[in-house]
Amino acid sequence: MLKTRLIKTCLPFSRRRMSAILLAGSLALVGMFPFAAQAADLADTIEKVKASIVAVGTVQPARRPPAKFQATGFVVAQGRHILTNAHALPDFLDTQNKETLAVFIGQGKNVESRLATKVATDPGHDLALLEIEGAPLPPLRLGESQRLREGQSIAFTGFPIGIVLGLFPVTHTGIISAISPVAIPVPAAGQLDAITLKRLKDEPFEVLQLDATAYPGNSGSPLYEPHTGQVIGIINKVFVQESKETLLEKPSGITYAIPIRYAQALLKQVKGLAR
Repeated sequence: MLKTRLIKTCLPFSRRRMSAILLAGSLALVGMFPFAAQAADLADTIEKVKASIVAVGTVQPARRPPAKFQATGFVVAQGRHILTNAHALPDFLDTQNKETLAVFIGQGKNVESRLATKVATDPGHDLALLEIEGAPLPPLRLGESQRLREGQSIAFTGFPIGIVLGLFPVTHTGIISAISPVAIPVPAAGQLDAITLKRLKDEPFEVLQLDATAYPGNSGSPLYEPHTGQVIGIINKVFVQESKETLLEKPSGITYAIPIRYAQALLKQVKGLAR
């Protein structure tokens, strides 16, 4: 009887009224499952971001293999510049044996190397800007890190284990756990020299602590908003619990990133790249 009454009650509804009820029900379902909508947003964002992720390293024709992976980078400005970490670049190139700085693009085993040139660095904030040869690549949009809040969702994409298996960008997600002053890793306060102390006093800056797991190959990866893809930081280091050798099997789950405003300042130093 209950089933019959429900059917009868619905019969007199107009088509317009029925559509309104179905729409209201759909909106209610979206409200009940916000994570499904967020996951869809992230999937779409990753699809767009991956085209702008590159591997950074060197090429030496006589070496086996000729390509050597150093870090992750991402495309900015008009598509021919790459942001990455300064610490990930080689201290010197074996130019006598034709070693060159390069970025690697493509998908899977279909990898192309592009000659790269270092055009600007900011060692204090661990940033480097490269310029590449060839056709422009799709750049990522840089955000405003002044608006960042602890607890907000983040994602980053890069190459945590290098390019041994080919170019397969990997994405990690998490939240901003803390926004705190940069820490200087020394065993004891007495080992802080005068230059370091002066810098801490005169040039303090904040870093983003994340609850996501990064690995050495992730250095230089873009940290971005999951729903927009807007870059808000650059991965630059991971807290190591024991030793670098055990990092893969015993990750700490604590990662640090440089707010993007420092990269924006670096871009302004290069004529024509201010955004």
